[in-house]
Amino acid sequence: MYPESINNLIESFKLLPGIGEKTAERFAFAVLYMDSENIDIFADNLKNIQEKIRKCKICNNLTEKEICSICEDNYRDRETLCVVEDVKSVFLFEKMGMYKGKYHVLSGLISPLDGINPEDIGLGELLSRIDKEKFKEIIFAFKPSVEGETTALYIKKLLEDKNIKITKLASGVPMGAEIEYLDNLTLERALSDRKEIE
Repeated sequence: MYPESINNLIESFKLLPGIGEKTAERFAFAVLYMDSENIDIFADNLKNIQEKIRKCKICNNLTEKEICSICEDNYRDRETLCVVEDVKSVFLFEKMGMYKGKYHVLSGLISPLDGINPEDIGLGELLSRIDKEKFKEIIFAFKPSVEGETTALYIKKLLEDKNIKITKLASGVPMGAEIEYLDNLTLERALSDRKEIE
């Protein structure tokens, strides 16, 4: 129906999560009517995200340097580590502005049904970091799901012989909810009311 270049752009937009045919068409026509300067900026931004963004070598957060700004920040609480399943969770907590400790980003959650085992989510890096740094509390900030609970209990078992307080977000977060879609108040309450894992 459309010329090939428009069709190709529509198909590219449909690769983004949550973008269907109609939204992809709207985006493609918006780009079509942009001036050339904005098109160049848009194209450069797409290239830059691929070329410049990398994982922090300490916590796996996204950064343009070897070490992210959070790990470099000497004013943050070095005794508390918040373990999250993905980088979006880090940005969510940072926007909230309430948590002042360090983070560690896993590569997802343990899910045997999906073929994701403990060795697939980067637990070795986490355990190595816990051995090196003297954390007094580890907070599990996973989505409240079977996978989240499984991952939390598995890591807790690995840390049994260490003298570290282990907590998780309070149950103000409903089961099955995606953390990124929670409102700030719910997330703030869940963080401040976190419970020690029995």
